[in-house]
Amino acid sequence: MRLLHTMLRVGDLERSLDFYTEVLGMRLLRRQDYPEGKFTLAFVGYQDEAEGAVIELTHNWGVDGYELGTAYGHIALEVPDAQAACAAIKARGGKVVREAGPMKHGTTVIAFVEDPDGYKIELIQRH
Repeated sequence: MRLLHTMLRVGDLERSLDFYTEVLGMRLLRRQDYPEGKFTLAFVGYQDEAEGAVIELTHNWGVDGYELGTAYGHIALEVPDAQAACAAIKARGGKVVREAGPMKHGTTVIAFVEDPDGYKIELIQRH
């Protein structure tokens, strides 16, 4: 077995695609409309699906937002330099909700950003 993708429901697909591709630097891997089901799926990632896990963005037509609930945590991305990644994300219009610094009760340097729908993305600095 291997992990294929994580699915996130998004209220505005174009806004989310801009965030994941322009702000976080992922690539749009594939996109498919399903008119009979009234939804669109878009897959984004840093590598092809055959090589690693990706994110599936699901847009249900006519739905512009979701309640995130209390069970969702975050997606984590490894970065070479968390402070530089935060600066680059801010420069591209992204929202940093926790600046780079050591994690509570530890030494690993982390930061958090938020996508347009409020999903948290942790940046973990490579050791």
